[in-house]
Amino acid sequence: MDPFALVTDAELAQAREDRAFRQRLLTRNLELLLGKLQTQRRAARTATATATASQMREGVTLAVRLAELIRTTAGPPRRS
Repeated sequence: MDPFALVTDAELAQAREDRAFRQRLLTRNLELLLGKLQTQRRAARTATATATASQMREGVTLAVRLAELIRTTAGPPRRS
Protein backbone atom coordinates (compact mmCIF):
# COMPACT_ATOMS: atom_id res chain seq x y z
CA MET A 1 0.00 0.00 0.00
CA ASP A 2 1.29 3.45 -0.90
CA PRO A 3 1.88 5.27 2.41
CA PHE A 4 0.43 8.46 0.94
CA ALA A 5 -2.65 6.87 -0.61
CA LEU A 6 -5.85 8.78 -0.07
CA VAL A 7 -8.25 7.45 2.51
CA THR A 8 -11.02 5.54 0.79
CA ASP A 9 -14.74 5.98 1.37
CA ALA A 10 -14.81 2.50 2.89
CA GLU A 11 -12.08 3.44 5.38
CA LEU A 12 -13.93 6.62 6.31
CA ALA A 13 -17.13 4.66 6.86
CA GLN A 14 -15.29 2.11 9.00
CA ALA A 15 -13.57 4.90 10.99
CA ARG A 16 -16.96 6.41 11.80
CA GLU A 17 -18.15 3.12 13.28
CA ASP A 18 -14.98 1.60 14.74
CA ARG A 19 -13.11 3.66 17.34
CA ALA A 20 -10.03 1.39 17.30
CA PHE A 21 -9.78 1.58 13.50
CA ARG A 22 -10.16 5.37 13.62
CA GLN A 23 -7.36 5.52 16.19
CA ARG A 24 -5.06 3.39 13.98
CA LEU A 25 -5.89 5.44 10.88
CA LEU A 26 -5.13 8.74 12.62
CA THR A 27 -1.95 7.36 14.20
CA ARG A 28 -0.68 6.01 10.87
CA ASN A 29 -1.25 9.35 9.19
CA LEU A 30 0.40 11.27 12.02
CA GLU A 31 3.46 9.02 11.80
CA LEU A 32 3.66 9.55 8.04
CA LEU A 33 3.33 13.30 8.43
CA LEU A 34 5.99 13.48 11.15
CA GLY A 35 8.34 11.40 9.01
CA LYS A 36 7.84 13.72 6.05
CA LEU A 37 8.38 16.80 8.24
CA GLN A 38 11.61 15.27 9.56
CA THR A 39 12.80 14.60 6.00
CA GLN A 40 11.97 18.15 4.98
CA ARG A 41 13.73 19.55 8.04
CA ARG A 42 16.90 17.67 7.12
CA ALA A 43 16.58 18.75 3.48
CA ALA A 44 16.24 22.39 4.55
CA ARG A 45 19.94 22.32 5.36
CA THR A 46 20.79 21.70 1.71
CA ALA A 47 20.51 23.92 -1.35
CA THR A 48 17.83 21.62 -2.79
CA ALA A 49 15.28 22.24 -0.02
CA THR A 50 11.76 22.45 -1.43
CA ALA A 51 9.62 23.08 1.65
CA THR A 52 9.13 26.70 2.60
CA ALA A 53 8.82 27.88 6.18
CA SER A 54 5.08 28.35 5.73
CA GLN A 55 4.71 24.78 4.45
CA MET A 56 6.60 23.49 7.46
CA ARG A 57 4.38 25.51 9.82
CA GLU A 58 1.30 24.16 8.05
CA GLY A 59 2.60 20.60 8.47
CA VAL A 60 3.30 21.13 12.16
CA THR A 61 -0.15 22.64 12.66
CA LEU A 62 -1.70 19.61 10.98
CA ALA A 63 0.41 17.27 13.12
CA VAL A 64 -0.83 18.99 16.28
CA ARG A 65 -4.44 18.70 15.09
CA LEU A 66 -3.98 14.99 14.33
CA ALA A 67 -2.46 14.45 17.80
CA GLU A 68 -5.48 16.19 19.35
CA LEU A 69 -7.85 13.97 17.35
CA ILE A 70 -5.97 10.86 18.46
CA ARG A 71 -6.17 11.96 22.09
CA THR A 72 -9.89 12.70 21.92
CA THR A 73 -10.76 9.47 20.10
CA ALA A 74 -8.89 7.43 22.69
CA GLY A 75 -11.69 8.04 25.16
CA PRO A 76 -11.67 9.61 28.59
CA PRO A 77 -8.39 9.49 30.53
CA ARG A 78 -8.12 6.75 33.14
CA ARG A 79 -8.04 7.78 36.77
CA SER A 80 -5.23 6.41 38.91
